[in-house]
Amino acid sequence: MPSTTSLPRLVETLASPATTVPLEERIGYRFVDPRLLETALSHRSWCSEHPGEASNERLEFLGDAVLGLVVTDALYARFPDEPEGQLAKSRATVVSAVTLAEIGAALALGDDLRLGKGEAASGGSAKSSILADAVEALIGAVYVDGGIEPARAFVLGQLDDRISDAASRPGERDYKTRLQELAAADGHRPPDYQISESGPDHLKRFEAIVRIGGDIRGTGDGSSKKEAEQRAARAAWDARSAEDGASDV
Repeated sequence: MPSTTSLPRLVETLASPATTVPLEERIGYRFVDPRLLETALSHRSWCSEHPGEASNERLEFLGDAVLGLVVTDALYARFPDEPEGQLAKSRATVVSAVTLAEIGAALALGDDLRLGKGEAASGGSAKSSILADAVEALIGAVYVDGGIEPARAFVLGQLDDRISDAASRPGERDYKTRLQELAAADGHRPPDYQISESGPDHLKRFEAIVRIGGDIRGTGDGSSKKEAEQRAARAAWDARSAEDGASDV
């Protein structure tokens, strides 16, 4: 496994996210080309109001590949006895949109995103899909600016603990699977998901409702049907967990 010790231009420690702390300090990397950082933070809604400016979508595409490589490499090296199927589940957990959105929120990326007026007014800086995409774009920007080792250090700096947790509990974040197992244990048929969508094609949003035994148990939204279903399943799981906790009191 390549070393993850400090590298040139890497900030030694990650500061607590705050608007008074420069973003480069919060992410732990200092850019040679600051324009890459600006692009990584530029949502397409902002670019539509500023013709000629590039959005972060290409960097997001690249960052997704770099993220997958780094996480796969780490899992492969750390858990030599795990079969391919388990490694795939662990990777899916670590690189999920939910996990990336949590990282984006922890790094306070929303404070620095460049959003169009409408997106900003609708709370775009806190939307999980936008935060997740920005994290991937940021990974891509670090890779372009400094190469694979700084990108690896950034990814592992954010995900190291999650990689270990996911490998020890593969599929832990797959709430659809967990909810289905719970429904079966209670003698119910598999959960039923209903999907609705809204918004233009380039900004499509999906909302999911999950029913068990005919009753609505959770709702969730996202930029894809899969993301919306996972969030609905998580809401249902959390609600059931709260009920179980209350019954133990």
